[in-house]
Amino acid sequence: MKKIIKVNKIDDNLRLDKWLKLQYSALQQSYVEKNLRKKNILVNNQKKQSSYRVVIGDEIKILNYNKEVYKNKILVKISKTIPKKLKEYFISAIIYENKDFILLNKWAGISTQGGSKIKYSVDDLIKDISPSYNLVHRLDKETSGLLIIAKNLNFTKLFGSLFKNQEIEKKYIGICQGSPQNLQSNIDLEISDTKKKNLKQKTQTYYKVLNTQNHISQILFYPKTGKKHQIRIVCKNLGCPIIGDLKYNNQSKFKNEKLKLHAFNLRFTIMNKKYNFYSDLPDHFNEFFKINKLKNIKLNKF
Repeated sequence: MKKIIKVNKIDDNLRLDKWLKLQYSALQQSYVEKNLRKKNILVNNQKKQSSYRVVIGDEIKILNYNKEVYKNKILVKISKTIPKKLKEYFISAIIYENKDFILLNKWAGISTQGGSKIKYSVDDLIKDISPSYNLVHRLDKETSGLLIIAKNLNFTKLFGSLFKNQEIEKKYIGICQGSPQNLQSNIDLEISDTKKKNLKQKTQTYYKVLNTQNHISQILFYPKTGKKHQIRIVCKNLGCPIIGDLKYNNQSKFKNEKLKLHAFNLRFTIMNKKYNFYSDLPDHFNEFFKINKLKNIKLNKF
């Protein structure tokens, strides 16, 4: 059976994988990736990657559409058994929860979304709890910090709209090797798509150096846009790559360190209610500060 859907105005510029999971919340990332790869899901009769941004009027064709699968009567999932300890760790990392969404303090080392080479992801963990739970944004695998999980379709769409309209304020702390020329600045930078190098994406990032000692800088980042590896690429271009970044920092002094990038603050307003969440720095940050005689950072000041 075949299903054809046209993209409407409200969904313009969403990632294709996110758009699909908004329509059919039971779908896991691995299922979406597999069917895009096998050309079971086409955009305007063409094969597209999950990162493709849909536009108004795009025709999404699902060639293997099965109502029982796509309408949640059968849960589409890979036969993964989530270890009990991992489930418990996930529960312990929840810093806030209500009937509509969860705030998770994601730990470094777990991918947000699944894939063929990823054993377990946050997406696997939340779908194990409920097929209606959805990721609404992402963090890099080695980046720690605050991650929003919507519990239903309405809040998945609501958060999607807030992110699209830049109505969610995100703040990060990064520990960098060296220091930028200016102590604070707004950086407008075009970066290459991680999969399509010829595709340029505009990014906006504000930064402020909080402290510099021993050629190490503690820097506050406020990204206005949310592109993959955005802050890490900005740091490389500023000449002060993030410590522990094996992709963008080729300096060997701290190559055995974990990535020193943490999403510590999220602020947004829903139905006239203001939310302001903070996440403590992971232990490896504080240990690094102690060893390298750096000042501790009070995150709730920012």
